[in-house]
Amino acid sequence: MDMRTYLPRFAAIALAGASLLAVTAAEAKEITIWCWDPNFNVAIMKEAGARYTKTHPDITFNIVDFAKADVEQKLQTGLSSGTADALPDIVLIEDYGAQKYLQSFPGAFAPLSGTVDYSGFAPYKVELMTLDGQVYGMPFDSGVTGLYYRKDYLEQAGFKPEDMQDLTWDRFIEIGQQVEAKTGKKMMGLDPTDAGLVRIIMQSAGQWYFDKEGKTNITGNAALKASLETVGKIMAANIYKPAAGWSDWVGTFTSGDVATVITGVWITGTVKAQPDQSGKWGVAPIPALSIDGATHASNLGGSSWYVLESSAEKAEAIDFLNEVYAKDVDFYQTILTDRGAVGSLLAARGGAAYGEADAFFGGEKVWQNFSDWLAKVPSVNYGVFTNEADTAVTAQLPALQQGTPVDDILKAIDAEVSAQVQ
Repeated sequence: MDMRTYLPRFAAIALAGASLLAVTAAEAKEITIWCWDPNFNVAIMKEAGARYTKTHPDITFNIVDFAKADVEQKLQTGLSSGTADALPDIVLIEDYGAQKYLQSFPGAFAPLSGTVDYSGFAPYKVELMTLDGQVYGMPFDSGVTGLYYRKDYLEQAGFKPEDMQDLTWDRFIEIGQQVEAKTGKKMMGLDPTDAGLVRIIMQSAGQWYFDKEGKTNITGNAALKASLETVGKIMAANIYKPAAGWSDWVGTFTSGDVATVITGVWITGTVKAQPDQSGKWGVAPIPALSIDGATHASNLGGSSWYVLESSAEKAEAIDFLNEVYAKDVDFYQTILTDRGAVGSLLAARGGAAYGEADAFFGGEKVWQNFSDWLAKVPSVNYGVFTNEADTAVTAQLPALQQGTPVDDILKAIDAEVSAQVQ
């Protein structure tokens, strides 16, 4: 072989390859994402990124795992400074804080109206990310609530699964008293420093601490009053096991000490983490208030993805979210099966994973039930000061426990919230 013949061709090929690499490198783009929880949000975003990269090999993802508080602090600091250099392309924001960011930093987030078909998502998720007619963000996981109950304890007390359907809160308390009398088990765990149960009950009747215009809605809020009255009845009936913080509260049901859990769907994995309790649990809709507008559907927690307007990869970031989170039904089957994540895309409810019977829950199709309830969650305005209002409610729970009239408690909450939002 005469190498002199091939050298020019090798050189040409080498030059062509170098040029191709240069072009590829120039076109390759990296999307940086901030979120929290490596076993849930981070893992799910990695799955989404892997799916998108298959059809967009020029796009890579840098998914950064921070503590939730760190994400919020870094985002707040970056937006307040007006310097976008240190901000990511996409950030995860808890739903309760969405309006605070949107209203406090106008223009900071890219509107996705006109790109994303929001009619395919649970309406309450879309409303919480809407401002001045524009919708921002991509709806992600839902905190749709349910009533998890121990079938074995209820059966010992003389109740069947059908007795747990369509309860009122008063009936729930009556059953709780009978459960304790027959089994010695408390009906539920309750952390007196956490207002989560108040929020669940209030939203189930379509009200929040703020009205549709964002004005404070405390003393005239029938749903909030009924929620506080209900929690007061639970305390007075002493059907709960007190808990001090998250871990202690989780321990109330993982230990088998209580008969029910009322919270968001994201707790399912924790409930199922006790193999010896397989077949002993069922799931029903949460009890309803006996007031106008009351439903058996509510929400606790949940979060969504937002694209920064300043992102150098804004177009790619929006396209990525739209292609995976707004269209890929199979993606939602995977994250449901692998992570127990109930997404907000209603079309996902028709997927195979949602229709599967769950042996842990005695063969119930629990995911189908949660997805049905998801579509019924009343829309409310979380407003800008949900965290402040929540703190004011939490401060009054000891007084509620001591029997202080609810009207007096509402006045105290209203005074505290009004002072905070001045």
